[in-house]
Amino acid sequence: MEQLKKVKVAVIGVGNMGAAHIDVIKTIDNMQVVALCDIDKERADKIAKKADVSVYYDYKTLFKEADIDAVIVATPHYDHTTIGIAALKAGFHLLVEKPISVHKQDCQKLIKAHTNKKQIFAAMFNQRTNPHYKKLKQLIDTNALGKITRINWIITDWFRTESYYKSGGWRATWSGEGGGVLLNQCPHQLDLLTWLFGMPSTVRANIAIGKYHDIEVEDEVTTYLEYPNGATGIFITSTGEAPGTNRFEVTGTMGKVVIEGSDGITFVRNEVPCDEHSLKSSAGFAPPELWNVKIPIDGCGSQHEGILRNFANAIVKGEDLIAPASEGINSVELANAMLYSGMLNKTVTMPLSASGYAKKLKELIATSKPKKEVVKINIDDFEDSF
Repeated sequence: MEQLKKVKVAVIGVGNMGAAHIDVIKTIDNMQVVALCDIDKERADKIAKKADVSVYYDYKTLFKEADIDAVIVATPHYDHTTIGIAALKAGFHLLVEKPISVHKQDCQKLIKAHTNKKQIFAAMFNQRTNPHYKKLKQLIDTNALGKITRINWIITDWFRTESYYKSGGWRATWSGEGGGVLLNQCPHQLDLLTWLFGMPSTVRANIAIGKYHDIEVEDEVTTYLEYPNGATGIFITSTGEAPGTNRFEVTGTMGKVVIEGSDGITFVRNEVPCDEHSLKSSAGFAPPELWNVKIPIDGCGSQHEGILRNFANAIVKGEDLIAPASEGINSVELANAMLYSGMLNKTVTMPLSASGYAKKLKELIATSKPKKEVVKINIDDFEDSF
């Protein structure tokens, strides 16, 4: 594939996220939006006129007619697989919004379609650019935390109103979205868990269907995780709790890291590993001597702009991807495992059976009902939603 100087891109799906990507790409010097596509003709026309780009109403026509190098897919979740596979087969570079697919089996199909490794295939996991998590990954990778023993993430600051769920007929339905808080709000956090710690060996979850909202999918989840090295984890999330919490705590033999808020990282560091201290100390109760370290963090990173710029640079300059789409299967599999565990009311052993979960989801889709009442919501606070 000939190296490009400027990537001509089409955005497919110009709802909140797709429209935001168009605005961000204006700041990237080696990428240009030249076309967009959406099945909502009125919305597509409005945004295309504002952006001064070509407009299409189905992706097949776009792929045949548009002069483009790359595609960004920001449609409802199920379409990520179908459109993504078509884009790869048509020879375009591809960036897919989170989650890359709704379930593991579809992820496998999408990843399998990426046969030409000269095509850049990325995922929109913008939280990987957040300096809090980048620093945590460095601490883990350099063994500064020692052996990881416990992970605890409470993220319940996803409050959503009833009007939010009524803003699209597809929202919070098995047939339209494939899940609730795990598939919509939490893919970034689940990606970070797998990016930082790898995949768990077992998953045991309690899921609440429509606990706080009139929806058919989960809006609260409490999960217990076990890892191959013996570490354990707790992951709690909800869209019905206010005020919410976002506290990420990671404990290892060399200390404990806490990320809460945006002002930095707290690292309480053991002078010697606690397991070594336990074996050698003659004291009965005294823990190792501690250092209280405050790691300053400035801002939240380059976020969506960083992933989009990295995508362009990977195409033009051969830059390594921050978030290869092939890694997107991990967060989807973890979300699926949590849902499957909750539905079956039992512990799920990993790796998850892709066919087993797909069969269960198909049963749920058969009884799923799109919302008849659709309302408009105020999206002035959209930036606060991720």
